Order: sequence, then structure tokens, then C-alpha cells
Amino acid sequence: MQYRKMGRLGWEVSEIGYGMWGIGGGPGGFTGWDYDVAPDCLNLAVEQGCTFFDTAWVYGRGVSERMLGSLLREHPGRKLYVATKVPPKNREWPPRPEDTLGDVFPADHIREYVELSLENLGVDRIDLLQFHVWEDRWASDERWQRVVADLKSEGLIDGFGISVNRWEPANCLAAIDTGLVDVIQVIYNIFDQAPEDELFERAQRDGIGIIARVPFDEGGLTGRLTADTVFPEEDWRATYFGPENLGPTVERARRLERILPEGMTLPELALRFILHHPAVSTVIPGMRRPEHARANLAVSDGVALDPALLAELRAHRWDRMPTAWSM
Repeated sequence: MQYRKMGRLGWEVSEIGYGMWGIGGGPGGFTGWDYDVAPDCLNLAVEQGCTFFDTAWVYGRGVSERMLGSLLREHPGRKLYVATKVPPKNREWPPRPEDTLGDVFPADHIREYVELSLENLGVDRIDLLQFHVWEDRWASDERWQRVVADLKSEGLIDGFGISVNRWEPANCLAAIDTGLVDVIQVIYNIFDQAPEDELFERAQRDGIGIIARVPFDEGGLTGRLTADTVFPEEDWRATYFGPENLGPTVERARRLERILPEGMTLPELALRFILHHPAVSTVIPGMRRPEHARANLAVSDGVALDPALLAELRAHRWDRMPTAWSM
């Protein structure tokens, strides 16, 4: 496992972390979770050198956080970094145009969920607290600034971050201007290369850590989808991979498969593309089976993509606008 710095926080974190949405289960997420297998996946990740775990209260309504708390207690001698998220009070992902800061992140709501997460995790301090959605029009509002500064001064959190809305990588630059944001979590993958336009340069300049999420485009970059793929109705991917998105995603994935180096899988290519950029502190694939954990974590071997292949991947950029089905 290779390690990188989490921006100005200075933490040495595994460049491949663990995204814990998929194993959390519960409504509004992925189907197919297995609470019996999940602990094995998490422990395997630790054994393979993974030190960064990204969860949220909404992942199973506390279930994912409690799983991570159990993992911490099983490995008391290892420094495992914990990142979790405060859900929007109005439960809107992303915020609606008319939503105010008071609708989404009032101070008492932030503190309530910090306390819930501390209890679920079984810790006295959260390494990285994130807002689960964001609108930069709130950046100058002193109410969120005050509560974040207070949480840091009280020792309840070490770092603060924002999970940026889908396909809006620049919707955080004003928040970074406040000096309170240590980390940005953003969608970045072969299709979604837009964070390179502005965000990554700013992050490197200001010492902002970058967590790259959705490395496989919710499954589109695994090579397993076909034009006939159907997800259960209760799985959010049934909406994401509806008629507008499934066909184009499958076709674009097929084009990528035609340029795969011999012996390399599409998920491996996807992860190696993300790791090529020095602004990325860690990438957080979801891993619901031990074989997923082994394959993904093995990509962290210090081997860089061939420059010619990297240049060819630039042509596979897919700029999209947020829509009703993409949330």
C-alpha cells in the first residue's frame, strides 16, 4: 500500500481508502449488502494497509458508523482515520435552489449529528467531519463557520470537509476561501475529469486534501453493466441507470475496454487513472465482498499508468450536467 498526505492536515493516509456506503445498507442506497460479510471486508482492508474509512450517518442510518466503530476497537494499535458526514436536515441530496443554510445545516442540527456520530463510532473525536451536500452561496454565512470553528476548538473534530454535489466540482471554491475547509470530497473518474479544471489546482495551492469518490461511476466503469441490466426498484441505481444513462454508459465502457492493456481490468484502469493525479489524497471505492477489497487495494503498488495510455484516456472525458435522475 502506498500512502499520501491529506493536504495541510498532514495525515499519511492509504491512497486507496474504503467507501462505506454500499455496506451500510438501508433505504435509499445500494441493495445487496451483507452485514455478515462486511466485517470481513473491513478487516481485510486493514490487513492490506488501508487506513482511511469514509462513512456517513445516512449509510444505514448509523449502521455503517457502528461497523466502523467496531473495526476501530478490533485494531486498537492501528491509526485508522475516520471520516463521516452530517446529513442535510431536510434530507435533500443535493440542495434545492431555494434551500437556505437554515434549512440544511442549522447549528443545532450539526451538533446533534456530531454527537450521534461520536456515539456510533465510539470515539471522543472525529478525524474528519464533512457536510454531505453543499451550495457555495452559503459560504459567507457565519453560522456554519462559527459552529465548525467551535467544534475544532472544542476538540470534537480534527478536520472539516465538504462532499461536493455530483458534477459540480467548483461549487466549493468560495467555501475554501474561508480557510475552514481542509478537505473536499468530489466525484473524479475517467468519465468525470472536470475536477482537474479548477479544483485540483486550487487544492494543491492551498493544501486542501482531495477525496475522490465514485471511482467506478456507480458501476459504469466496472464493465459489468449491459444494455439489459435492471436494478431492484429500491436500489437508487435503478434511477441513475435509467434510459437516459444506461445505454450511453455501457457504450462508453465498451470503448474503454478496447484500449485496456493486456492483463488489466477496467476497474483497475479506473483506479490507476485517479491515482495518477498528485492532488488526490485518497480514492474510496466501495467494497462489499472480500474479492472486491483484494482487487482494489492491490492497485496501490506504485506503478504509474503509461503516459500514452493516460493521454488516450483524456478523450473519454464525459461532461454532464446534474439532472433529476443523477442525484
